[in-house]
Order: sequence, then C-alpha cells, then structure tokens
Amino acid sequence: MIRLDSIAWRVGTFRLESISFTVPAGRYAVLMGRTGCGKTTLLEIICGLRTPRSGRVMIGERDVTHEPPAARGVGYVPQDGALFPTFTVREQIGFALRLRRRPAGEVAARVTLLADELGIAHLLDRRPQHLSGGECQRVALGRALAANPKVLLLDEPLSALDEELRDDLAALLKRVQREHNITALHITHSRAEAAALADVVFRLDEGRVCEVPVTSCEFDGSESLGTPQP
Repeated sequence: MIRLDSIAWRVGTFRLESISFTVPAGRYAVLMGRTGCGKTTLLEIICGLRTPRSGRVMIGERDVTHEPPAARGVGYVPQDGALFPTFTVREQIGFALRLRRRPAGEVAARVTLLADELGIAHLLDRRPQHLSGGECQRVALGRALAANPKVLLLDEPLSALDEELRDDLAALLKRVQREHNITALHITHSRAEAAALADVVFRLDEGRVCEVPVTSCEFDGSESLGTPQP
C-alpha cells in the first residue's frame, strides 16, 4: 500500500497542500494531471528524493516520511530512465544490490533472472549509448526491481517511445506488476495508457488529488495505446 496523509510541499510560488490518497496493496494506479501540476514531485516525495513540509508518507503500515530512499522498499523509474552512462546493462541492474553489499553470486543471479524476464539478456554487456529507447526503459525497470521493492513508481515510462514499443512495454509493465505482486503508481498524460493499465486512476488538479472512474479513461479499442485522447 502507498498512502499519503496531508502532504504539503512548497517551492517559490508553487505549492501542494493537504494531498491525501491511498493506492491499495497490489494494485496498479495511474496518476494523471496537466504538465507542471506536481505529479513528479509527489513521486519524488514517495521515494524520498524530496521531503514534504508536512504530512506523512506510508508504505504498507510503515511511516517512511523521514527514511532515506534506500530504506523505503521503493523502486523508481524516472521519465528519462536516468541510466548511468558508463555502466553496462549488467552493472545498471545490479547497482542497488551492490550498494547494499549483497554477495556477488546473489547479484549475478538476480541480474540474470531479471534480464531474462525483461527480454534484455542479450544486452547485458552494452552501455546506454548502444541501446534503443525501449531497451533503456527495460533496463531502468530491471534496475528498479532488483532489490525486490514493495512499491514501483513510474514517471511517464512510455512517453518517449513510438506506438508499437508503447504497446509492448505497457503489456510488460502490467505483467511484471502482477507477477511480482507489487503496488505500482504510474504517471501519464494518456487516457489510453490509463485505460489499459490502471486498476485505479487519480487526477491531480489545482493542488488536490481525487479518484476518478477507470471507465472515464476508456477509448475505442481500434486506437493505439500510444495515442492520447482529448
């Protein structure tokens, strides 16, 4: 479960006040809203990259508001993937485990397992400059999953991909979320993505989060997943 209780954030003239919502355990949630409304800020507060002025961040029954990112049990995929430019794919996926000083054999086994699951085993010795956009996102997903997080945060993971790759990666995201029994929160502008992926949909508007029906995001099945609806 992810729960935000009365979260407040302020920088300059931008502010979020009394943000409260809950993503039930094991569900795939989508957070929508216009550009610049604070969606990424909320993800960064959940994963510990920003500290709220007030309020609580709960992961399961644990208050993690003041815990460091590595202690929260959260995997985070930034919008651009944020891969380390000099690391191979193997090193990218194993990074979180090496940071936790896990045995080399455990790291290697986990990397191999995730690379097979995500269809990137043939890329393990490549660096980011030799990967496509879709491959980079799969690597970023593997890195986020390596330490067996309870929560997965995804910041517009499909936005930079062409339509066919969006469809493939969306199917992969849903399969991974179900098979790992992980609680996911995914930012998107696309109603089509929300309809295809979400168990629950939230909208951030004018500093408030409200739940909206998943059916409000439905679209004509003949349209591509990658085509946002008006």
